[in-house]
Amino acid sequence: MSRRRLLGASVTGTAALAGGGAVAGTSFAATAAQATGPRRRRLDEPGSSGVRLRWLGNNGWEISFGAEEKPTTILIDPWITRFHTGTYTPQGADPTTPITVDTGLIDGLGLRADQILVTHGHYDHLPDVPYLAARTGATVLGTETHVNLLTALGAPEEQLSVVHGGEYLQFDGYTIQVINSVHSMTGPRSRVPFPGTRPGSPPPRPQVISDLVEGGTLAYLITIGDRLGILDHGGANYDAHQLAGLTPDVLLVQPGGASVPEYVPRLLDVLDHPPYVIPTHWDDFDQPLGRPARDWGGLDALETAVRRASPAARFVRLDHLETFTP
Repeated sequence: MSRRRLLGASVTGTAALAGGGAVAGTSFAATAAQATGPRRRRLDEPGSSGVRLRWLGNNGWEISFGAEEKPTTILIDPWITRFHTGTYTPQGADPTTPITVDTGLIDGLGLRADQILVTHGHYDHLPDVPYLAARTGATVLGTETHVNLLTALGAPEEQLSVVHGGEYLQFDGYTIQVINSVHSMTGPRSRVPFPGTRPGSPPPRPQVISDLVEGGTLAYLITIGDRLGILDHGGANYDAHQLAGLTPDVLLVQPGGASVPEYVPRLLDVLDHPPYVIPTHWDDFDQPLGRPARDWGGLDALETAVRRASPAARFVRLDHLETFTP
């Protein structure tokens, strides 16, 4: 499989849930949830949580809450520059594509952040983080490889925090739980695109997208007081044992997952069927963020799967830079 056959991607839908059949792990999920604590909270009507989710395209999210003039803000995988790679063309991404950062485009969004959460090290997740960290003063969470790549790209070292999965971090009115996860595996041989790690010292400065290796994949569960829990994965894959007993209210889920048995129904089951499912990483990111999102081709299948597996859930499709308050 050519290295240009990159990143088996995403899908999105528009207003309901899905699934596809009986799930291995149903009784396991129920047993684990009973053992670990209470079931999910009861939510009020949409719009009542006071937590705002803005989609920044790809797997980029701005999650904000609190005073509107100076809210607490968490960014996940913010990649605004979206330089052209050809990822969703028949040829796939060109591994020699130079890494660039459009600081003017980033500044135009006026982003702020208290924390930036990195799910993995690939070119469509990590390149803008060093500039945003320096601009906002945010703490950045990621694996040793992610932090080494960020350091090599010029991120302020004192703002970088190495996490491994398993951390449960308390902040002012909210928590962040770091969860071990796994990346999407694509193609006939089920391979991770641009695999590898960069442990120890930071590598030479990455120049092209193949220099940005996966470096381990993390999921994050953000819980805002007793109001809302939001779970984001870094790829169209997961470790069900790591998710057992978690009951997020909002699941940010990617399309794809062709190599994962019962990808959608098993995920929704182990998470006790979150009431909100929002697609992420479903757009062709060769298209600018200022244009309407263009589905790379997985949207309808994801929505159908969610509807079948969890018909009571709300499937909420956002366009670029749109905001939703659960």
